[in-house]
Amino acid sequence: MPTPVVNPDIGTGTETSQKERHVPLFHVVLLDDDDHTYDYVVEMLSSLFFLGGETAYRHAVEVDQTGRTIVITCELLQAEFARDQIHGYGADPRMPRSKGSMSAVIQPA
Repeated sequence: MPTPVVNPDIGTGTETSQKERHVPLFHVVLLDDDDHTYDYVVEMLSSLFFLGGETAYRHAVEVDQTGRTIVITCELLQAEFARDQIHGYGADPRMPRSKGSMSAVIQPA
């Protein structure tokens, strides 16, 4: 029986490219301020990230107590989109002094 010839340039289809194996991830970090209520944070996170009320509330508490909370970890394009969605959410109608959206930053995971 002849030995099969293997062409090193042709993969078996099971290899994963270097890029696929090591895609860098980024945290979208919501930053605290005094111009938005807990209700606003819960509403925003539920609306933008489909978080349940309890999970969104925990993020509201964390951002209030520590000054920041990681709301999502994902690839860069998605992280930029998520950050931009937070920045575009608008002012908190419950607080007259609220003039705009909350702030968020992107950090390497």
